[in-house]
Amino acid sequence: MTQPVLGILTLYLNDAGALEERDYYRRMTEEGRRLGIDVFVFTPEDVHYKRNRIRGQFYHPDTRSWHKKWTDFPDMIFDRCRIQRSHRFEQLLKFRARYPSETFLNRPLRNKWTIHSLLAKDARFSPYLPATRYYESVQDVKEMLRVHSQLYLKPINGTGGRGILRIEKERDGLLLIQGRNHSRRIIQPKRMNAGQLGDFLAGWKVKDTRYIVQQGLQLKLKNGRVHDYRLLVQKDGSGQWQVTGCAGRVGAAGSITANLHGGGRAVKMDILLRSWIGDEAKMAKIKEDVERFGVSVAQYLELCYDALCELAVDIAIDRKGRIWMIEVNPKPAREVFIRAGESDVYRSAIVKPLEYALWKYRSMKTRDSSDEKTD
Repeated sequence: MTQPVLGILTLYLNDAGALEERDYYRRMTEEGRRLGIDVFVFTPEDVHYKRNRIRGQFYHPDTRSWHKKWTDFPDMIFDRCRIQRSHRFEQLLKFRARYPSETFLNRPLRNKWTIHSLLAKDARFSPYLPATRYYESVQDVKEMLRVHSQLYLKPINGTGGRGILRIEKERDGLLLIQGRNHSRRIIQPKRMNAGQLGDFLAGWKVKDTRYIVQQGLQLKLKNGRVHDYRLLVQKDGSGQWQVTGCAGRVGAAGSITANLHGGGRAVKMDILLRSWIGDEAKMAKIKEDVERFGVSVAQYLELCYDALCELAVDIAIDRKGRIWMIEVNPKPAREVFIRAGESDVYRSAIVKPLEYALWKYRSMKTRDSSDEKTD
């Protein structure tokens, strides 16, 4: 019996064919070999639509090298494509439209605003959501500032902290604006009065880019750096959602986000919680609630959006121990665990999608066999 084949669908970062997660794909290939599943990587550019063939990239652990070769479509596709403003993303949309009946382990989610709106409709999740509204004009920001002393403005399709602004009311009535530009660089802090805010946001192209305005949370540690947590929820080898791990992230100096790509560092959850909350019994309760919340979000979003196999739920925990959801990431990186010194969790985070793919493949084969007997 031939081994099942998993194709990892991704996008080139540029026209030179660079891949962002090549080391992760290498690890998946190596782990797949141990489990009995063949793995290769491809992009929409590598598909021959007339022949329905793929020029895939294969990693060879024996020689530690990659090479390309033509191959058939895989049994299953693991979509790792993130949003790009490029012709490559248009090719991805064409691919998804051309091959909707292929077996995908995961389907794309919608933007931050749509997911927030969806979760807000369910009474189980609304208590975890910061106040949020879609940005129509500067009036949205001014109205929210009457209630909240701190706000975040986020592109609805942004990743990695790009283009995020934080607006804080200061005691003298001025507004302090900090953030990162669309290249992820930290901008020089600016102070202005409310009357100047409209022109600033117009120059930031908030309206054109499409933003949400969100209640800010007080998450600064004693050293002034912000922190949050990356919760990874994945399907296991029996098709069930489980929490693989949760790690803390501490932002770089001067950063309004804790993203690792923005210079943040990873910390074990217990270490960060202990310094923030202190009470061990309270910490245990928080961790239980975090796990239950993460699994519930994954189950709910899968009902809404079809097939999913993993999600990162980025959360914050305030001084009172209340859990807040910052955002959901359907294409999560997992380096936070290795950087936090949790190598076992990191390996599990790589292996889980493969174990789930094997389970899904066997389930499909069993179903096909039953259908043949019925016929």
